[in-house]
Amino acid sequence: MDINEKALKLHYEMKGKIEVISRRHITTREDLSLLYTPGVAEPCRQIAADYEKSFQLTRRSNLVAVITDGTAVLGLGDIGPAAGMPVMEGKCALFKEFADVDAFPLCIDSKDTDTIVNTIALISKSFGGINLEDIAAPRCFEIERKLKERCDIPVFHDDQHGTAIVVAAAMINAMKVTGKEMGKMKIVINGAGAAGIAIGKLLISMGFGNIIMCDINGIICEGDQGLNPGQEEISHISNLEKQHGTLADALKGADAFVGVSRPNLVSREMVSTMNQGIVFAMANPVPEIMPDEAKAGGAAVIGTGRSDYPNQINNVLVFPGIFKGALSVRAKEITESMKQKAAFAIASMIPDDELTAENIIPSALDKSVADVVAKAVAETAIAEGIARV
Repeated sequence: MDINEKALKLHYEMKGKIEVISRRHITTREDLSLLYTPGVAEPCRQIAADYEKSFQLTRRSNLVAVITDGTAVLGLGDIGPAAGMPVMEGKCALFKEFADVDAFPLCIDSKDTDTIVNTIALISKSFGGINLEDIAAPRCFEIERKLKERCDIPVFHDDQHGTAIVVAAAMINAMKVTGKEMGKMKIVINGAGAAGIAIGKLLISMGFGNIIMCDINGIICEGDQGLNPGQEEISHISNLEKQHGTLADALKGADAFVGVSRPNLVSREMVSTMNQGIVFAMANPVPEIMPDEAKAGGAAVIGTGRSDYPNQINNVLVFPGIFKGALSVRAKEITESMKQKAAFAIASMIPDDELTAENIIPSALDKSVADVVAKAVAETAIAEGIARV
């Protein structure tokens, strides 16, 4: 069997990857009285009198909603909310396994932005955080923005920010390996959707250097016609030299390439025109360029989204710790500073004396990363004055 056959067989056997477990067994009349009626009335009265106690007297303080509309599921595209459910369940399992955060999958059968926002906002009082997942761009930007305005708990679109944080972490260490300098990098990002734009914004805010965004039409430049709102916004802070042309043109002299696009878009010849290039080809399952081809083109450091090559750049290193940290101090939101600190925290997991071209990022299975990220996020929330405990 190949991996797809094995996975399908396992899913048939399991009939779902998560389940609800009671935190205390009900075996006596006293158990029933304390956990349900009549005793449960007292915590209800306490919460009615003081909303903040909903985080102390229920599981809400450790519960995240993992929500999709099924429009951008993995590399499968718009396959619908029901078909996206296996991914949402898997995400919930990762939350529990890596950070002991409880998570629940919710799939919304609508493509209307306001309907989705209203649905999530109306159920938000059941949760301590909202993890948006697999929602297509550009609608995902507006959904996240509106939810942040309406909800009093952190809202985090992992496809955007989780991906951006782990790329930033890998880039920090790749720079150390290659001797490149912060602020002097030319970084080309191919794929100007949710992930690509978020990566670009974070790398710019962290001061890596000049970021050049590319899409199917080539280099994105301020003043271009036909840009969506997300692309328009980043066009004002990227491509500082107003370069035009193709992806191949952008890569000439570039220090790094980040691919969140489609397979086989980059050749070894294109890599050979880079400046001791860092190549993060993250399209899955087939990257923009295979690692052996990138190496043949002279790439100095190579990362992919795959687990069968060194340097797997995977956002499982991010979201469990981000939410664990935010929930631990009841942060109102997840800020730009929290994202930056999370990136540095992940990068710090590889000591400088252990950094090599094939070891720039922790293993996706390293469960110690979540606690390090959580600590950095919680401390930042406290320092910024947005922690509520």
